[in-house]
Amino acid sequence: MQCPSCQNTDSRVLESRSADSGRSVRRRRECLNCDFRFTTYERVETLPITVLKRSGAKELFNRNKLICGLSRACEKTLINDSKIEFIVDEIELELHQGVRKDIKSIEIGEMVLTHLKDINEVAYIRFASVYRQFNGINDFMKTLESLKPLKKEQFASII
Repeated sequence: MQCPSCQNTDSRVLESRSADSGRSVRRRRECLNCDFRFTTYERVETLPITVLKRSGAKELFNRNKLICGLSRACEKTLINDSKIEFIVDEIELELHQGVRKDIKSIEIGEMVLTHLKDINEVAYIRFASVYRQFNGINDFMKTLESLKPLKKEQFASII
């Protein structure tokens, strides 16, 4: 492992522990040349997943792109970075466990919405508005109505 400080390849492992619910190993290392301490993660190598975009283009699955989109949707909510990482880990695990290695971007978007629906309604609406390409208030209203339909008894108690 190359030291991020001096680029030396000799280091020793100070500590190892399971991370990401057992899906990776976190190792604390120390460079034998400059004594710089750094963290590495070890994951099982998996076959790449190809994402089929709406335009018909294909690209490799990029977890950072998903994290970025989720982070924008979750800005100024109570959803922290570790929760976003957990959601992306869950989605990535589900994709790798699937039989198909070509997945439509629409399916990934729906997986994200499934996770956000139970966590935070604001983040759900924000992500849905970009992912589903809302064109106006009617699109927002349809999504809001499907998110939590109010029963007459619930509505009466609010008034």
